[in-house]
Amino acid sequence: MKLYRPVGVRELELIKQSGMTQFPPRLPEQPIFYPVLNKEYACQIAREWNARSAPYYAGFVTEFEIDDEYISKFEVKTVGAFIHKELWVPAEELDEFNKHIIGKIKVVECYYGDNYKGSKAELDNIESDCE
Repeated sequence: MKLYRPVGVRELELIKQSGMTQFPPRLPEQPIFYPVLNKEYACQIAREWNARSAPYYAGFVTEFEIDDEYISKFEVKTVGAFIHKELWVPAEELDEFNKHIIGKIKVVECYYGDNYKGSKAELDNIESDCE
């Protein structure tokens, strides 16, 4: 199954440190990992949330494949409109989730808010991965 994950700068840096093969552990105040089922929803979050949030004002959409059999154990949740479909993976299961990612995590969209102060080049050519 193809899934998407909107992320900010810090989470993307940690994904890159893994060789683009896994998502970083959740913070204590983040008990759930939320991959989403469609690119449109992921773009909406990256554009309207990450790119508008301090301190970085940048958002990215990652795309990845995950083993169908494994991911089928998670119920699809609709959390708004029809496109707002996501999975709720408990933080303590993220290590196992990462083991079922097939191939590399890719960056497919990049959004920079009006308050973005950095150089896009500082992000190690991440923007070159965007459509």
